[in-house]
Amino acid sequence: MELCQTCATFQVVIDFTAAWCGPCRAIAPLFVEHAKKFTQVVFLKVDVDEVKEVTAAYEVEAMPTFHFVKNGKTVATIVGARKDELLAQIEKHAAPAPASASA
Repeated sequence: MELCQTCATFQVVIDFTAAWCGPCRAIAPLFVEHAKKFTQVVFLKVDVDEVKEVTAAYEVEAMPTFHFVKNGKTVATIVGARKDELLAQIEKHAAPAPASASA
């Protein structure tokens, strides 16, 4: 599964969402902003109705749910559109941006 390979290699924030979920739609623009700001982190969206096997593997029961994955393991989970906690967890688990190589 490609998602598992990505999670093992990078720091990943997975947003489990649904098209019919109001809180998911409300927090979506903020998730995109964070993805632009924290370029060293991979941000993924998983539609729970479209990718049920991934949703089940992460034991998602409510939306939105955010899983923070580092070195292939979930290190934190947020259930609900909790903006401040989302930012705090991203900052806590984001690795520093790689330094530019100088020639």
